[in-house]
Amino acid sequence: MKETTTGRTNADGTKRQLSNRHVQMIALGGTIGTGLFLGAGTSITKTGPSIIFIYAVIGFFFFLMMRAIGEMLYKTPSEHTFIAFISRYLGPKMGYFAGWSYWLELIFIGMAELTAISTYVRFWFPNIDAWIIQIAILAILASVNLIAVKLFGEAEFWFAMIKIVAIIAMIVTGIIMATTSFKTPVGHAGFSNIFDGFKFFPNGLTNFIGALPMVFFAFQGMEFVGITTAETKNPHKVLPKAINETIYRILLFYIGAIIVIMAIYPWRSLNADQSPFVQVFALAGLKAAAGVINFVVLTSASSSLNSFLYSAGRHFYQLASESNGTIMPKFKSVSKTGVPARAIAFSAF
Repeated sequence: MKETTTGRTNADGTKRQLSNRHVQMIALGGTIGTGLFLGAGTSITKTGPSIIFIYAVIGFFFFLMMRAIGEMLYKTPSEHTFIAFISRYLGPKMGYFAGWSYWLELIFIGMAELTAISTYVRFWFPNIDAWIIQIAILAILASVNLIAVKLFGEAEFWFAMIKIVAIIAMIVTGIIMATTSFKTPVGHAGFSNIFDGFKFFPNGLTNFIGALPMVFFAFQGMEFVGITTAETKNPHKVLPKAINETIYRILLFYIGAIIVIMAIYPWRSLNADQSPFVQVFALAGLKAAAGVINFVVLTSASSSLNSFLYSAGRHFYQLASESNGTIMPKFKSVSKTGVPARAIAFSAF
């Protein structure tokens, strides 16, 4: 690689502009998605306290996955996606299949996030058509990705900050309420609520199994930090910290949040159709809870869509780089600012 005035530049023209603070916050933000803010309520009502076990087990397997991806990227930090390793070790055909499958998954989930964003915006502006909001948000986030990878990093830094502050605020508020036996309209807050009438399958095995996809969705996006390796300054120093601390993020942001929610709100009384965060803050006396959490979820969905665009662009760029056809190689060009602009634009629109 050669040095430039904007930082190190890879052989393919992409630039290493993401700093340690960018990567660490991308790792934190990637761990926290709308699945936690919105889907946790449904998971809790389906499984009761055993949801803690589900989050712990699935979270542990995600941690092992991150360790495996991290080991390969640490050895070859110039790779943009883990698809390159599939092609290398399992063959080009497997890499081609996995690459296209993963890219399509990102596109479909991105569409779902875009739809969700328009719903959250219309919470305040119900008279604006959803399609106008969707086009505007997509144009803004696509521009963020097209301008420079550093701008993407800055956007993710602040998106992640909002999510982290919201979860920590909820956990701290919940601990205070639980330790003081705070009286609420649904009873007294306390950790005894978690084990009150405990059963491993309180609503049957079917509901327990039905909660698994929701928890998987909640962890979706955790792997995005690995995709930043090729555009990170000093990846051998930054990547291990981001990967190894994944387990602590799972314990704090997922399991910690779930425990606090059930300590404050008896899980049998939880409304599955409403964010558990809204319900907790409402019990604490925050009248604007719905508006505050709607803002947090809006930023969370925007962060997810921003990351999906980044990841989809890099995966499509990887597919184009490995293709021998006549059309796909046209998408492996890199702009002057060091981003695979054509691949990003195609993935976005």
